[in-house]
Amino acid sequence: MAHEEIRQAYQMLGQEATAYDGMITCSTFFGRMICKLVWDMNKADNDRYLQLALSGIPEDFAGKLLEVPVGTGVLTMPVYRKLENADVTCLDYSADMMATAQKRAAASSLSHVRFLRGDVGALPFEDERFDTVLSLNGFHAFPDKEAAYRETFRVLKPGGVFCGCFYIRGENRSTDWFIRHFYEPKGFFTPPFETAESLNKRLESLYTSVTLETVKSMACFCCRKRKKENAS
Repeated sequence: MAHEEIRQAYQMLGQEATAYDGMITCSTFFGRMICKLVWDMNKADNDRYLQLALSGIPEDFAGKLLEVPVGTGVLTMPVYRKLENADVTCLDYSADMMATAQKRAAASSLSHVRFLRGDVGALPFEDERFDTVLSLNGFHAFPDKEAAYRETFRVLKPGGVFCGCFYIRGENRSTDWFIRHFYEPKGFFTPPFETAESLNKRLESLYTSVTLETVKSMACFCCRKRKKENAS
């Protein structure tokens, strides 16, 4: 899915954009500075990794989708406007960030999108509930990554898609330096971090049809949970 709606939404942020929004969308002067300084990315790189991260969601998606974490909703509320027949659940541990996402959803009358505050390490859902689990820029921040991998796998239906993106180490020295000296001490990112090799190995141990592509220090992935074999 190209998600042209996202790029259009970036251009409309204006004064509504928070510092986080501007950075994650590379859409403000400050955001472009951070993208270049920390991530060695320009706008084209930024758009590229987000497009790859969202590639597992078809334009006619009409199933149940879990997004964790939703953050401020700047990346996905424009997408959900087009997925009118989907059943979308957005979860985040940060009440403040999720409140911004809720305002964006309300402004667009997204009645098919609901919000829950919760912990990715203990998702409040039954097994195999969702057709798709989407995680944008989350796993590098989760304190218990093993639990996060386990829980996102648990709530995904057999044959369902797990897709998203997050920071991985070992791809860009300057990015790794900024993460270690600034993002970690402030608690924005929490080690340990995957490498491209370790992430690919992990995903292939859990899923099938794994695609993994890196854009600078961002790993973008899309994979599918194996279907259950028919009982003999």
